[in-house]
Amino acid sequence: MLVGAVLVLLLLGGAGPASAHAALGSSVPEDGAVLQRAPGDVTLAFSESVGLRDDSFRVLDPGGHRVRTGATGHADGRSDTARVALPGELGEGTYTVAWRVVSADSHPVSGAFTFSVGRPSPTAAPADTGPTEDPLTATLHKLARYLSYLAAALLIGTAAFVALCRPPDPAPLRHPLAAGWWTLLGATVALLVLRAPYEAGTGPATALDAGALADTLTARPGVLLLIRLALLGPAALFLVRVSRADRYRRGPLAGAVGGALAVALALTWAAAEHAAAGIQVPLALTSSTLHLLATAVWFGGLVALLLTLRSAASDAATAARFSRVAFASVTVLVATGVYQSWRGLGSWQALTGTTYGRLLLVKVILVSVLLAAAAVSRRWTAVSATAATAVRGPDRVPERIPQPAGGPPVPVPVPEPEPESESGPKSADAADAATLRRGLRRSVLAEAVVAAAVLAVTTVLTGTPPGRAAEEAARTAAPAGGVLPASVTTIPFEIGTAGRGTVGRGTVQITLDPGRTGDNAVQAVVFGPDGSLAAVPELRLSFTLADQHVGPLHADLVDRGGYWSANTVTLPLPGNWTMKATVRVSETDQVSGTRRIRVER
Repeated sequence: MLVGAVLVLLLLGGAGPASAHAALGSSVPEDGAVLQRAPGDVTLAFSESVGLRDDSFRVLDPGGHRVRTGATGHADGRSDTARVALPGELGEGTYTVAWRVVSADSHPVSGAFTFSVGRPSPTAAPADTGPTEDPLTATLHKLARYLSYLAAALLIGTAAFVALCRPPDPAPLRHPLAAGWWTLLGATVALLVLRAPYEAGTGPATALDAGALADTLTARPGVLLLIRLALLGPAALFLVRVSRADRYRRGPLAGAVGGALAVALALTWAAAEHAAAGIQVPLALTSSTLHLLATAVWFGGLVALLLTLRSAASDAATAARFSRVAFASVTVLVATGVYQSWRGLGSWQALTGTTYGRLLLVKVILVSVLLAAAAVSRRWTAVSATAATAVRGPDRVPERIPQPAGGPPVPVPVPEPEPESESGPKSADAADAATLRRGLRRSVLAEAVVAAAVLAVTTVLTGTPPGRAAEEAARTAAPAGGVLPASVTTIPFEIGTAGRGTVGRGTVQITLDPGRTGDNAVQAVVFGPDGSLAAVPELRLSFTLADQHVGPLHADLVDRGGYWSANTVTLPLPGNWTMKATVRVSETDQVSGTRRIRVER
């Protein structure tokens, strides 16, 4: 089961690089800006708080050599910004800024942009953002994260099974408790050691750098891992008491202590993942903690139930209790899962248009299969309980016989059990019960296998930017390497007849691709007052840069049967251009509208 789940993890891990939640909203200087004099610093603003590294900024001069920069820090004390001081003697030409920060959900994010001093260089240094992800480090980090989830589920779920389902003999469950504790200890240490190379995008060998490890221990992700390690100490003492047959029924105090330890452990995950960033953080942290605990109680309980069913001391009552616990866990999972999906996606389009959404669909399918297997197990549990009652036989209650007043007690006759042959009814009932028990074991095993796959997909999801963040990044992030999206502008115009007043308002939607200096392709679509496509006899388009006395430059638009286009219009200079659209709405009438557009270099 573990090997299969790891293979699923590695397969799904190839769906996309582990990217972060933070999106770059703006930069000073702006990407592509031409400045008259050198700036004193570079400042970035993000959509959420970010952590900084010593090498968060690398500035390259026009020749591609690294510029010596000052200290890196947050601007104006705001945790969602990053700033680095520049030397005062920057010469003329184009400079490249490569940056790398750590998002609030503990994943690194990087990018690059350019600005020019005086005038742009004929050629700029390549926008090298540095290493994005070392394959070996990334694989080891994903594996350690998955094992930590698996171990936490096994540890918390098995302990909850002992406390809530009260198996006749908890001794067989000492092994999964020990395995979960040791695996969680090893995975947490591995995550702590791999944290520095994971953030830097370097190989595992750099984990031996004492300075980098010291930085990790003071950063928020490292502190949360240290807290997890500290919690494993009291957790071990608690588990020793829980696993003893003569002490595991400790009442409400033991339950409160165990619950507090479980919540504290779950918080070390919630505070380091997507719930720690974005909207509604307090509610998201609560939901994420409950989601993890419900997953652990269900999945770890499945493993514990499977081991209990293999034990000779198992009984139907234990399975029935777990069935009720599992139902409560599923209820919590559904409620928190719906909220987290809404929070992570942000729109229906993100469900199929982003990696996060597609992985979420895979998880929903697997959970549906898991619920179907759980329903089968629930039916097996009910049938097994009935069969167990048949094997034990009905309770025989002695008949009450009146006692004579003051006389000696009269012996109460106890009916003798009827003798039965080897092939009698009791033997048949016992055989049926054994068959039902094997069926229940197979059903629970199927549940556990699917649950392990669900945990694998969940691990990949926690390393994938949510759909809401991906859409925000697409809207606001400054693109690396200076590549801007196409410029789309809408110009309204009034439709009327001379002397009769305005009868409606239409619009022209103009797409300028790429919206930068040099050659651009133009497409224009005319819409009527009702929003439908409108056919017009003629459409003209011109561009003017008034402050440089350039223009008007005319675009030779051709009617393509539904839209107008021009293969090339050349805009030689950056700046705020005036775009004018002239629409001939009839043989005798025409109207015009203008819009200002920004053309970058």
